[in-house]
Amino acid sequence: MKKILSVLSLIGCLFAAQAQSLPIKPNTPFKIYDTHTSEQITITELSDRLGKTDVFFWGEEHNDTIGHILELKMLKLLSERYQGKLMLSLEMFETDCQVLLDEYLGGFISKEKFSKEVRLWDNYEDYSPMVEYAKAQHIPIVAANSPRRYNSLMSQRGPKSLDSLGDNSKEFIAKLPIYVPKKGKYYDKFVSAMGGADNIHSPNMFASQCLWDATMANSIERAHSNSRKGGIVMHVCGRFHSDEGLGTVAQLRRKNKDLKITTISCVPADDFGKPNRKDYEPLADFVILTKKSGE
Repeated sequence: MKKILSVLSLIGCLFAAQAQSLPIKPNTPFKIYDTHTSEQITITELSDRLGKTDVFFWGEEHNDTIGHILELKMLKLLSERYQGKLMLSLEMFETDCQVLLDEYLGGFISKEKFSKEVRLWDNYEDYSPMVEYAKAQHIPIVAANSPRRYNSLMSQRGPKSLDSLGDNSKEFIAKLPIYVPKKGKYYDKFVSAMGGADNIHSPNMFASQCLWDATMANSIERAHSNSRKGGIVMHVCGRFHSDEGLGTVAQLRRKNKDLKITTISCVPADDFGKPNRKDYEPLADFVILTKKSGE
C-alpha cells in the first residue's frame, strides 16, 4: 500500500524543492503564451486577460522554482485587481486542516504551532511566501485537497468503502459517489504516468486519483459560492490535475457548468530556447514555459 501511495505522489503531491521567495528579476527565464491567439505576453497581461473568470487554475510542477516565483507574482497581481474578492485555493492543504489554517491566518496561533499541527508538504517553504502574503493581505485560503487517509482507504477497499464513513468524515471529501470515468483520455493519461498497466497494482488506484480531483473541485465550487460577487478563486495544483481540462477541471465543470474557468499550465521546458508551441497549446488557455535549472 505504501508503494502505491508513493507512486501516486509522483503525480499529485510531494516533490522536494529549494525554498524561494525571490521577486521576478529582468533575467528570470520564462515565457508566457496565450494559446488562443499564439501571442507571447507578460504576466501582467495574463492577469489582465482573466476578465470575468470565476476560477483560475494554476497547474504547476511542484519542484519548479521559477514557477513558484511566478505564482506569488500572479497572486499579488490578482490581489490588486480583485481587491477583497480574491480567494486562494491550494492542493497543498487537506480539507480537515481548514480550521488550523484559518486560525493561523487570523493570528490566533503561531507559525510554529501551525507548522507542527498541519501536515505540511516536504517543500512547503516554496508555498510559504503565498501563504504569508495572503495572511498579510487578509486573503482567504482554501484547504482544498482530500485527506490522504481517505485516498488510502479508497485504494485499499474501493469507492464503496467511503459510504460507511460517518457524516462528519464525509464533510472532508466530495459528495458521494465519486465520479470515476471508466475509460477515456484522463484514464489513459493516468496509466501512462504510472508507466503502464503492469504498474497499477490496485484496481482502485485511479479511483483514488479521482477522489483528489473531486474533493478539490468541491472545495473550489464551495469557495466560489461563498465569495463576493465578481470574485475569483485562484487554485494552485499539480498540472496533472488540470492540464487539457481534465482531472479537477473536469470534475468542477461536472459540478457547475456555469462557472467561467481559465487554465494555465506552467511547464519546465526541455525546448525553452526554441519551443514548439504546437506541443503546448492543448495543455491550457495559457502556457508558461520556464527554463530548467542547470540548462
